[in-house]
Amino acid sequence: MGAVPQAPRPRVTARARDLRFDAGSLSLNLVATVGRRPVGPVERMGDAERLAAWCRGVGLTPAPGYEAEALLRSLHALRDAAYDIASSLLDGDRPSAASVELVNGLAACEPPAVRLELTQTGVRAAPGSGLLTEDALLSVVARDLVELVSDASRRERLTSCASDVCRMLFLNPDSGRARRWCSMRRCGNNAKAAAHRRRRAATAEG
Repeated sequence: MGAVPQAPRPRVTARARDLRFDAGSLSLNLVATVGRRPVGPVERMGDAERLAAWCRGVGLTPAPGYEAEALLRSLHALRDAAYDIASSLLDGDRPSAASVELVNGLAACEPPAVRLELTQTGVRAAPGSGLLTEDALLSVVARDLVELVSDASRRERLTSCASDVCRMLFLNPDSGRARRWCSMRRCGNNAKAAAHRRRRAATAEG
């Protein structure tokens, strides 16, 4: 028998490599730095520049002098563990013990508390109080995942994009209509366009 023809892989565009900050939680935004997991993973945070852009996007500020490559490797490992845990939660499966151990180990570090200082005109965050060491930054992300898993209402809102190409994990809003797509401007519009093409093709064949 001949080989079964494979469906063409979607073209990897600049948009497919865009960082996403709309997953609904810090840890899921980290998971979203890999796109198109089911059909061909697209790395969205693969170098120091993209790491810095992601940190800015989620509001985390590494302390000066951090080693970008080391932090990137650590975040990639945490990302894999977070995906394993979150997707297992969604599918009703059991995550690996290694993933749980990694998240617990990273979450054990106590992130520094942001401090306030008095000024002549009022109060402000003390300079440098929002800077995070590598361990503290990883802990903030790991603790977000622990909080997500520990919160029944957030667990119930965890879902994945209906697009077979995307399958991005995200949290539905806590009120209003549940989302089917990660974004109507992205996967929602793509699905509508594909449905329109199918209807046109069916009409032409008819």
